[in-house]
Amino acid sequence: MRNDIDWSECRLSTANGEFQLFGFKEPETGLEHAALCHGSWTGEEPVLVRLHSECLTGDAFWSCHCDCGPQLRSALHTIVKEGQGALLYLRQEGRGIGLLNKIRAYALQEKGADTLDANRMLGLPADARTYGFAALMLQHLRIGSVKLMTNNPDKVDGLTAHGINVVERVPLQVGRNRRNEAYLDTKAHRMGHIFDDLLATTADT
Repeated sequence: MRNDIDWSECRLSTANGEFQLFGFKEPETGLEHAALCHGSWTGEEPVLVRLHSECLTGDAFWSCHCDCGPQLRSALHTIVKEGQGALLYLRQEGRGIGLLNKIRAYALQEKGADTLDANRMLGLPADARTYGFAALMLQHLRIGSVKLMTNNPDKVDGLTAHGINVVERVPLQVGRNRRNEAYLDTKAHRMGHIFDDLLATTADT
């Protein structure tokens, strides 16, 4: 374990199973991130990993306007089913723009803007997230090679740029409904996220 990062750990029982919970403080920003780890690994084999950016509306309030909550729950379930893995919960609300700006962007979307243009109308980037500290967290957890659960190629590139070997991208395509289909289509067509024919079926929720 690295000794130059402020961190702590404990056991955590959840509805999905038993995890070891790690907390990390990012020195540059003061943000506190978490990692939920299940099972064990030697440090050599690739580990199933999800980088999950904080989404208060989706994760805690079960918003139907995004797919974040279903992705969080599905990722934890999959990790336990596989017998090992780690979910990094990164405090990068609203793709890194923060909660207040996310709410402002939502208000613009109510008036017809899509998720990309709403950010630009606020003078913000479409995606302000960075993955350098996530890579340090993985290194702290002795994970150097990952099977990354994501639909976003930028996460693959972000980890690779910081020395993490991404051996496989594992799709995580859940949570599409009639309220978020335009949002997901924008991510696919304008932001490069990868979806397949599974998303052709839209749940009436």
